[in-house]
This record gives sequence, structure tokens and C-alpha cells, in this order.
Amino acid sequence: MYRYDEFDAGFVADRVAAFRDQVARRLVGEMTEEQFRPHRLMNGLYLQLHAYMLRVAIPYGTLNARQMRKLAHIARRYDKGYGHFTTRQNLQYNWPSLIDTPAILEELASVEMHAIQTSGNCIRNVTADHFAGAAADELEDPRPYAEILRQWSSIHPEFTFLPRKFKIAVTGAVRDRAAIQVHDIGYQIVQNEKGVTGFAVYVGGGQGRTPLIAVKIRDFLRKEDLLAYTQAIVRVYNLEGRRDNKYKARIKILLHEKGADWMRAAVETEFANASRDFIELPSKEIARIQDYFAPPKFRKFAGPSENFESRRESDPKFAAFASTNVDAHQQPGYGIVTISLKPIGGIPGDASADQMDIVADLAERFGHDEIRVSHEQNLVLPHVALDDIVTVFDALAKSNLATANAGLISDIIACPGLDYCSLATARSIPVAQRISERFGEGARAREIGDLKIKISGCINACGHHHVAHIGILGLERKGVETYQITLGGSGDETCSLGTLTGPGFSSEEIVDAIERIVDRYLLVREEASEDFLTVYRRIGMGPFKDALYQTNVGADI
Repeated sequence: MYRYDEFDAGFVADRVAAFRDQVARRLVGEMTEEQFRPHRLMNGLYLQLHAYMLRVAIPYGTLNARQMRKLAHIARRYDKGYGHFTTRQNLQYNWPSLIDTPAILEELASVEMHAIQTSGNCIRNVTADHFAGAAADELEDPRPYAEILRQWSSIHPEFTFLPRKFKIAVTGAVRDRAAIQVHDIGYQIVQNEKGVTGFAVYVGGGQGRTPLIAVKIRDFLRKEDLLAYTQAIVRVYNLEGRRDNKYKARIKILLHEKGADWMRAAVETEFANASRDFIELPSKEIARIQDYFAPPKFRKFAGPSENFESRRESDPKFAAFASTNVDAHQQPGYGIVTISLKPIGGIPGDASADQMDIVADLAERFGHDEIRVSHEQNLVLPHVALDDIVTVFDALAKSNLATANAGLISDIIACPGLDYCSLATARSIPVAQRISERFGEGARAREIGDLKIKISGCINACGHHHVAHIGILGLERKGVETYQITLGGSGDETCSLGTLTGPGFSSEEIVDAIERIVDRYLLVREEASEDFLTVYRRIGMGPFKDALYQTNVGADI
């Protein structure tokens, strides 16, 4: 993984020193909260409903054991003993004291981490496929390009104050696990007719109050042109994006109002006028960064893992974990292990300091010192020998980290909602907890199969409900929390936005409503392998709406 150079270290240290002075001035009253606000946002510090919240950047979701232990230490010393992993592959501390934040940033800097550009109208943390460098369906590891984009965009003098926040995602696999089509820019590594790899370029995706799917504006972009083309896109947005209305300031609105053809032409014109002397990415620099992401030294195995297979045959709990939480690796004899942060009845995305330490230990002993944060709010050990997965599973089970539900109905994405967020209009966490308790991780959950539920506590859609198979949006209606349901969304390579079913449900009704949808799905699927999204796309909204609102009972399906 990438290591800080002298510039990185000095840059982060200078930022910590500057923020320490700014916090001191705020604490003695030399700055008001309004004057302090832009300074704290530049350092990832939000003022939430009950306290400050610090968002720590984890670029493209990759960190090592030393960094994870530091995150655990900060949780114990400066917070309430836990951290919350987010859909942008970051970590949030929900209860830091303002006086402690400079010390926290200094601790982060000691392990090559920071909170820069995790907030504000700038280019945010660049995300990537959490299986990058390991997935069996990968064309090329996208993380070197995510790192190049991170370096280029950090405190970019032209793009520090954009019309609104700006998000970039990169994927290098056939299966899109980075949700690139709901980002401001999505890059997919592709191969042209000559066998040369480059990028397909998507622009103008996003969720929030106006969800839109990105438009592909280029089928193939040379790797050498990655920065020049990114600059062209962001420059067009910076010049043309609206600044009079923050709800219409995203690049997706600009593309929607002016059209894809206009956006494509404007970007290509800007790109053509760029000075290649300063912006073309040298192949030697690409190779230098790629060296940081060289695969670990894998062991060679003569055949299947007897240890793994015998345990799977003899232990139903391990078999369930292996079927849901272990994915195919590009290296024979290895697997990708997803550590679910969704224990039944737990808070999605939360991990205690002790659990973080356990994950760090396992990564160091069995995972080539690599950990990933997924945009689904789970953790991943990307390189584990099948022979070792049994030992890893046993250690996870002792720490309540072996929930066998990755990709199942209880693997729910949920924003913090009204329990923490000052923007929220309804609670998300209790709804997620009750749904997971209703369906669990056992035989019924496995019978239901691949089903993604995502919950947002307001129209800002931090829970990604728009691209859920079953999306839940919490709103306030006359002082009462009401939950709307959408069906048919997807954040993968077949990206689609969910469709609203109809009137919302109360907090007391919402779990039963979800169960009616699931029961109808099980009734109408043609075979056990037909997943929810496939069924929805085959039969449409009608049968689910009938079941949800209990109309046309007994009608032919």
C-alpha cells in the first residue's frame, strides 16, 4: 500500500499545527462558531446533533494493522470506545471533544492518516472497489489510480472551493463494487480493441434529493490522460456549476439541465486545450505508484484446502460463513473474507476498539497486513489463505464478528439518522436493528438470498436508499416519523434507481411492510436461485405493491 513521502508528512504536520492554533482561538473566544466553521470543515470536523463528529479519511478503503490499532486507540482515549465505518470507506468518531481534536489529528498523522477533505465543497475521499487487487473478476487493480487522483486533488488550488462536494470512484472489475454510476465521476478500467487498458468515464451521478445515474461521456481514456481529463471535468463544473442554490449545485444538475451532449463537448474542448507539458501522467509515474500496490508474496498450494473443506462439511456455522462471507480470490488457494459489522440487532457499521484490534491482529497474522473498508460498511481481509480461514473464523466468532450475512437481508446499510445527525428527519438505526432481528442470519435469511436493504434518515440519502433493492427513506410528517419504501434500485454495473411504492409507513408498521414485500418475492420467484432484483425487474412493481398495501388479495400473480 502507499507510503507517505516527505511532502505528505510535512503537509499533514503543517495542517495539524495550523488547526491546533485555530482550535485554541475558538476555545478562548477569539473566533465565533460561524468563523470557526470553515476551518473545522477543512479538517473533517462536523458539529452534529449532540456533539462534534470527526471523519477520518481512509483513501480507497485501504489501511494496515498499525493504522487500525491507532483508530482503536483513539476510540478508547478520545471517544466512547468505538468508531463508525461509513459508505465512503471512512471512519467517524461521534463524540470527540473539541479540545482533543488537534491531538487526535496528530495521532493520526503518526500513522500516515488524516481527516483532510472529508468535508466541505472539495474533492472528497477517492473510493474504490473494496476487493481491489484480490477479486477474481478484476481486469486491473484500480487503487494506484485512486492514489494518483488523491495526490493530485489534495488541496488543489483551483478546486478547493467548488460549488458543492465532489466524489470520485474507480473500479477495475467486471462487477462494479464501487457504485461508480452514482458518483460525480466514475472511472471503470476497460480494455480497448488493441488490448490496451484505459478508462471508461462516467459523469453526473449522485443520490440525495435529486438522484441521477451517471452518463458515460467517453468509452476509452488513456491512462496518461487521467489527470488532464479529470481536470477538464472538474474545471467545467467549477466554471459552470450553479452557486446560487446549494440544492442545484452538483455536477449532476449541471449535466441534467444542459444535457449529456453539452457536457461531453464542454469537457472534450477543455481537455483538448489542456497543456500536456504539465498535466500528462508519465508512464514511469504510473509504474512508481503501482509498485506500492504490488501483490503480496502468496504461498503456492498443490490443491484444495483440506482444512477449509473438512470444516465446511462438519460445521454448519462455518459453512454458512464460507458461503456468504468468503469470495473468490484471483490467487489459487486464497479467499477474500468479509467481516460483517452488522451483528443481528447491532448498529450497522459500528466497531468497538477491541474489535478493531482483533481485526488488526488477524490482518497482521493471516492477511498480509491489509484491511479494507467497504462502502457497504463492512471490513474486508482481502488476502487470506483458505487453510487459515478456519482460524480467522474462530477468532472472529469470539469477538461477535463472524455474522454470516454479507449480502443477505440483515446486511443493512444505514446512515446515523436522527440519533446523531442534525440534518436527519427520522431515525435509521432502530429500523435497521429491528429488520435484522426479524430476518436474522439463519435459514430464512439464506432462503431469501441476495437482498440489499438500505436506509436513510433524510433526503440527503447518506444511506444510499435510492440504489437499494428495498430502499427506506425516513421523513418527518406532522411531527411523526414516516418511512417511504422504494423498490428495484441497484448500485452495481446494472445501476438503477428505486421506484417509490406509495404512501409511507409509521415506525411501528415499517418492519411488517418489509416482511410483506419479502413474502411476495418468495411466492413469485420461479426458482430458488432467482434473486429479488431479478424478480422485480421481471414482474415489476404491481405484485409487490398489492402485497404491501394488501390490495387485490387472492388475485392471480
